[in-house]
Amino acid sequence: MRSAKSAAAGRAARPPEAESRIALVRRARRINRELAEVFPYAHPELDFENPFQLVVATVLSAQTTDLRVNQTTPALFAKYPTPEELAAANPEEVEEILRPTGFFRAKTRSVIGLSKALAEDFGGEVPGRLEDLVKLPGVGRKTAFVVLGNAFGRPGITVDTHFQRLVRRWKWTGETDPDKIEAAVGALFPKSEWTDLSHHVIWHGRRICHARKPACGACPIAPLCPAYGEGETDPDKAQKLLKYEKGGFPGQRLNPPQAYLDAGGRPAPPLGAG
Repeated sequence: MRSAKSAAAGRAARPPEAESRIALVRRARRINRELAEVFPYAHPELDFENPFQLVVATVLSAQTTDLRVNQTTPALFAKYPTPEELAAANPEEVEEILRPTGFFRAKTRSVIGLSKALAEDFGGEVPGRLEDLVKLPGVGRKTAFVVLGNAFGRPGITVDTHFQRLVRRWKWTGETDPDKIEAAVGALFPKSEWTDLSHHVIWHGRRICHARKPACGACPIAPLCPAYGEGETDPDKAQKLLKYEKGGFPGQRLNPPQAYLDAGGRPAPPLGAG
């Protein structure tokens, strides 16, 4: 695969305005293949040891970073390791733990509520079906697919803000509704690829294709991107925009998978570290 610098500098013509369905599918799948080479260690960026921890952490990740959630959940799970214990928790004590994540009162209601539902309706176990997960307080389709894909190995597309931004930049779809984006993008790929596709796109959005200033000059898929040029195209300047391990900085997980560490990634510091 070409380096980011040569990819940007030797950029081919942009995808045609009237792209056929077959051409779109081919381009989309090529983008995913190339991102898989760039991020072979891509993984969910929330720390978790079981499905319960993952569903709680995903609910807490709304309107904040995965890093802040990862710095907060160790204290939460140390005090309330099971749904039954969190369901019976004093809300004020939970609020104090969750305060760093923002919207901590609403999040406290959600995690206590979903814990009660798990304890009362599912025997204290996180269900492995979409139709059951979305019944839990604070759990929508996005959260459900995170849990299904990463805790149960069941394919799903996670349409977060990064995913929405990138698939529209790439003209995979013009939809703005998350459910419609999920359906449109899902139709471009085999179902077996959905979970890893989500990781690849989200990682690219966090590290390279940022919302305000994409690092176009350091982008490995520049020749395939209709939006090339919206961000910084100078390779040296673009390199300075890269985040997390691509920019030489720690990632978002305190306890990342070994493959990430083997690739040169660094774990994030715990809450309150200097």
